[in-house]
Amino acid sequence: MNTPEMNTREFLKQGLAATGAIACSPMMSFAGETSEKLWKWSKEGLYWSETPRGPKCLICPNECIIKEGEAGVCHNRVNYGGKIYSIAYGNPCSVNIDPVEKKPLNHFLPGSKAFSIATAGCNLACMNCQNWTISQASPKDTRNYDLMPDQLIAQTIASNCRSIAYTYSEPISYYEYTLDSAKLARQEGIKNILVTAGYINEEPLRNFCKYIDAANVDLKSFSNEIYIKLSAGALQPVLNTLIIMAEMGVWLEITNLIVPGWTDNADMIKRMCSWLAENGLSNYPLHFSRFHPEYKLTQLSSTPIGILTQARDIALGAGIKYVYIGNVPGLVAQNTYCPKCKELVVERKGYSILQKKLEKGVCIKCGEKIAGVWE
Repeated sequence: MNTPEMNTREFLKQGLAATGAIACSPMMSFAGETSEKLWKWSKEGLYWSETPRGPKCLICPNECIIKEGEAGVCHNRVNYGGKIYSIAYGNPCSVNIDPVEKKPLNHFLPGSKAFSIATAGCNLACMNCQNWTISQASPKDTRNYDLMPDQLIAQTIASNCRSIAYTYSEPISYYEYTLDSAKLARQEGIKNILVTAGYINEEPLRNFCKYIDAANVDLKSFSNEIYIKLSAGALQPVLNTLIIMAEMGVWLEITNLIVPGWTDNADMIKRMCSWLAENGLSNYPLHFSRFHPEYKLTQLSSTPIGILTQARDIALGAGIKYVYIGNVPGLVAQNTYCPKCKELVVERKGYSILQKKLEKGVCIKCGEKIAGVWE
């Protein structure tokens, strides 16, 4: 799973804030009453409309109607003076440098580093969330960096990172910050990576995709009922996201966390893989990730490795060309194999690449093009 491993103090010790561009802002409370001023980290939201009951957010399918002084379910979109504002703008609670493989992205600039940021907040409420201390919190309750988009770009360049990853929590919930940062990054030749649950409405998604180069989308289940119970979301919007991202040229990798008793049904996994293949997504990597007990599901055990292996076999049988198993060190299923000649083309150990038998994205043994962005 993609988690922030480096805490604030350790990050600052590396000297990336030596220029003074990154400062850790104190925890502050947002007062929703109109007599109070907005934070400097507040920006009027995109995609909302007025209703008789208050402004309605149109970023995601939740479409929260937010009352004065309150926040939407994502914790960082608030009603101030009858308008929706984001209080996450330039206000990340986690800043790290990660290998791109950690996102996980196995077919996008392998071996490179991603400048990774997150603000507090998420528009879902997954019972298995590994990052719940930030995803289920508001920016007013976390200790944050003062990192506006221009400063983010400067730090990415200074850190010799080829990409920015909007990750750890849910970048859809800090939409305006992600979008403005991605636009600036694109101007500087920096790639943009979205690590997301894909729970977003079509219009803001299409606007996102103009500036996003790669995404890992967490397809949590292939059952709408399980989506509702496990994550407080719905399946169809995520399926729409996958199709739109592929249509708009975003490099796409998909993660399916296999949770015992919830998403480990072989028939459901088969239906999911068949749908991916039938909808033109068989060239995009699929990562089956091992569940470890977290948050509200600590009573469960970790996913048996045999279930993960079975899921991978099902996916390969359905025509998915690149299938990985995550959160299990040492398995050959973390490597990339040519779908034509079955030759090992990328060997990995954890997040490190041991060898790469590709030349400009082509298998050096048989000449098969391996889907991805390799250089």
